[in-house]
Amino acid sequence: MILIMNNNIPLNQKNIILIGFMGAGKTTIGQLLAEKLDRDFLDADQEIERKHGMPVTEIFKSMGEPAFRQMEKDYIVELCRESREKVVSLGGGSFMQDEIRSACLDNGIVYHLDLTWESWKERFEDLIDTRPILQSRSLEEIEELFNSRKRIYADNHRTVAVDTLTPEQIATIMVEQIRASWENEA
Repeated sequence: MILIMNNNIPLNQKNIILIGFMGAGKTTIGQLLAEKLDRDFLDADQEIERKHGMPVTEIFKSMGEPAFRQMEKDYIVELCRESREKVVSLGGGSFMQDEIRSACLDNGIVYHLDLTWESWKERFEDLIDTRPILQSRSLEEIEELFNSRKRIYADNHRTVAVDTLTPEQIATIMVEQIRASWENEA
């Protein structure tokens, strides 16, 4: 796939942005990818937590989801416009915001870490306590959320199926694709 974007930032300077449903491995894979490409790694949720001095779960409880989504938009849009040569992991819901999606697609290389519903359900128990969006939702409601987000995640530059691969294998595949894109641009 040829990457076409709306600005003049060379591909080798663009941020690599990881999207996907919660639990797809964005942070783990992002850290490995950053190490392999000798780039800094940023987890958007962790950066928001650091900036606001509280965990995302507490922001959701004390300020509400709309306040968190505004914090998320402010941080990610500025990061996309001002920062270069980073690997960035987005929270599962951030890409649903049009302004974030546009900023990421225009200024970065967006990778969708694609996980099937069946594989995700195997990770559910490990996620429930740390993901505020899962609190007090039935599995059917979560599946509906999963499917609605997956349709939005389809708007990306590249997709990697992560069900049957280790994080190391996924990062290696991504490095090969990214480096090939950089070489093709040169």
